Amino acid sequence: MSHTAHIPSHRKPRRSASKLAVRAGVAGGVLSTLAMAGTASASPSAEPVAETTLEMPVLNLDLGADVSSALTVAAENTRLAAVEGELTAQEESARTGAAAEAKQAKEEAQKKADAEKAEKTAKAEAERKAEAERSSRSSGSERTTLKSTAAPQGSGTVSAPATGSAAAIVNFARAQVGKAYVMGGTGPSSFDCSGLVQAAYRQAGISLPRMSQAQSSAGTSVSLSALQPGDILYWGSKGSAYHVAIYVGGGKFVGAQNPSTGIVERNLSYDKPTGAVRVL
Repeated sequence: MSHTAHIPSHRKPRRSASKLAVRAGVAGGVLSTLAMAGTASASPSAEPVAETTLEMPVLNLDLGADVSSALTVAAENTRLAAVEGELTAQEESARTGAAAEAKQAKEEAQKKADAEKAEKTAKAEAERKAEAERSSRSSGSERTTLKSTAAPQGSGTVSAPATGSAAAIVNFARAQVGKAYVMGGTGPSSFDCSGLVQAAYRQAGISLPRMSQAQSSAGTSVSLSALQPGDILYWGSKGSAYHVAIYVGGGKFVGAQNPSTGIVERNLSYDKPTGAVRVL
């Protein structure tokens, strides 16, 4: 091996021909450009080149503010939608509640009307039955007339004629036959049952209570088989009688019966009384 083989060479490496050609072309182009520029500047007759400036629109956008505004609007719209929805729900609830209250009020009013109607119907029925009962005592065909004299024991008649105070009572009562029956009437053109008895006894100077209940217990109880003219007949319980009349003798009584018959004279057998009292 040679003693100089390890010493590196000091020669520059050769450049390749292609790289030299490229460098030469670039340099030539640059020099050509500079020459043309110099020529242009050296010619005084050349007109200046007009320069045109293009103005670009300036965008002055504040994107942060726009985004914030958009979010605020969206939030407000959402809030308004929620409020509107809540109001709609409240209105619907109010309508539903009002409808329920109206329905309940209507049902209660109907129940009240039905109750009042039923009460009126029951009252009218009771009055009708009472009137029918009163009419049944005073209407229809006459039953067998009891004999006025020599009546058998237990027939409820007496043979003695009315005299004195009894005659005044009987005569007054018979004089009212044919007059009208009016509830609460005390004369002179109309009477109810107790009003007639009270007025008849006034003719004898005797003051009686106004109501039939009190009149039925005003005197001494007597048997229907031992009646005398002027005795007070009553129907119902003593002390709570619902009807009174005057025994006029001959097995008959005079009484203000009801609005359909007025004051009449009837046989005892037609509507037998419950009991009798004697005041004279």
